[in-house]
Amino acid sequence: MDTKLLVIYISVLLTILGSTSWFIVRQILKTRKIEMSLERLENKLTTEKGTVEEYYELGSIYVDKKLYSQAIVLFQKALKSKELEGEEDLAVLYNALGFAHFGQEQYDIAIRQYKEALKLQPQYVTSLNNLGHAYERKKLTAQALEIYEQALTYDPENATAKGRVESLRKRLVIYN
Repeated sequence: MDTKLLVIYISVLLTILGSTSWFIVRQILKTRKIEMSLERLENKLTTEKGTVEEYYELGSIYVDKKLYSQAIVLFQKALKSKELEGEEDLAVLYNALGFAHFGQEQYDIAIRQYKEALKLQPQYVTSLNNLGHAYERKKLTAQALEIYEQALTYDPENATAKGRVESLRKRLVIYN
């Protein structure tokens, strides 16, 4: 009986250790890949002009690292590029630029950038969610609710918009 319990205990322990090791190794590899991309792009873009994709990729890495002012510069360079193809690319860049401004708590500028993205792609749900969040930060609850509801018309299963609509409706009922 004691041997059986010991085998079960060791098996469970090895399973936990194995899965934890797998997650750690996976995170290390992911971080290493990002750091290699960061170094490669920084080296390239300091010596020569880059492509829209390179500016966007490095800007996105900077956003992940919360280096918003550096990201803003890169997103603006990408917007100025003559290589942009289509409104979808522009919308993604404006949304990213808005997100970087949001990270610096420049909500008015972020709102302007999100609206630019939505002019180009009115059904861009990510930008709608971001715009709603910016309105919330500015305490513009009614506008935020309207934007989240608009996001739900394009994507009825959008978890972010669903949760925010519920919360904002409750808040509006309390205040009224």
